[in-house]
Amino acid sequence: MSKLAYLGPEGTFCEAALRELAPEAERLPCANVRAALDAVRNGEADGAVVPLENSLEGGIAQTLDEFAWGKPLLIVAELLLPVEFSLLARPGTEMRQIKRIFTHPAAHTQCRDFIDREIPGAVVVHASSTAGAAQEIANPESPYDAAIGPAIAGEIYDLTELASDIGDRNDTVTRFVRVAPPGELPEPTGADRSSMVAFLRDDHAGALLEMLSEFSVRGVNLTRIESRPTGDGIGSYFFHFDCEGHIAEARVGEAISGLHRISGDLRFLGSYPRADKVPTQIKRGTADPDFAEAAGWLGRMRAGAVQR
Repeated sequence: MSKLAYLGPEGTFCEAALRELAPEAERLPCANVRAALDAVRNGEADGAVVPLENSLEGGIAQTLDEFAWGKPLLIVAELLLPVEFSLLARPGTEMRQIKRIFTHPAAHTQCRDFIDREIPGAVVVHASSTAGAAQEIANPESPYDAAIGPAIAGEIYDLTELASDIGDRNDTVTRFVRVAPPGELPEPTGADRSSMVAFLRDDHAGALLEMLSEFSVRGVNLTRIESRPTGDGIGSYFFHFDCEGHIAEARVGEAISGLHRISGDLRFLGSYPRADKVPTQIKRGTADPDFAEAAGWLGRMRAGAVQR
């Protein structure tokens, strides 16, 4: 049985995602995303499940940066998990008594309207996870009055649910990914996604456009692009790309190869089945047989064949 690390403690959305992705796996709760990924890197776990992006707030910065700077890992699967938040407090607490709220930064972002409307004077302090916040609130000596997190965390830590479904939108979804040590990629399914991180070789006019062109000229659709600071000063960024398709397909492989050719550095993060199972739409002239035919034609021309 495999052991998978995740952003803990027990009761996080991340644990819920792990249960869906690998229900039979042994679960290893970790204090933060880096610790979960390091558990894979040092052999303590066979893989990990971590949040990658949210439909409301975008990419999860710590995960994006770990993929870019930490020892390489591969994404092998993904899951889209609907997210609902509750306001949790110790039994006997009333809404008017809440002055300090403890929660994860992503939960804070997604519940701002509720906080501003219902508890406008409350101070929000950030925790490493929503379940960790709930666990802290369960301590009678805690300096915090309430937590924002999943209802299941309230049940686990014997808290009262003062309000449910408090997110600013009721259709919020978080994308979680399962990662593993570098190795064999999942086989192409026809409904796949590929991820990578690219660093500029040098900053010049049109540098990002050159990167994007490697995909567009081959008919490869990007599903996400996100910039992150390199830390080398204002205006210095690297880029996360997600695209439709699998690196085993000619158009995707050539696009990634082209991106490698013009980038200062390129880190391939994996090709894996899409959680929504949406088939890749292949433009005319960009299927594998089209690339094979073109390569054959070029070979004949180079050999001096007469074009007919």
